[in-house]
Amino acid sequence: MDNPAIARLDAAITRVENAIAARRAADALLERRHATLKATMAQAVAALDTIIANTAEPEVKG
Repeated sequence: MDNPAIARLDAAITRVENAIAARRAADALLERRHATLKATMAQAVAALDTIIANTAEPEVKG
């Protein structure tokens, strides 16, 4: 016995489940991109800190 209402509900549930899976995948991708950006920025700041620490201050004549 086929019930069109049940078929529509099943289709709706499938769409919701697919949307949830897509959202989780997008969130995981964003999380990985954020971690990569954070690590890259930490390296850049560390490099700048090294440059600043190794830069001789100019002589003051007076």
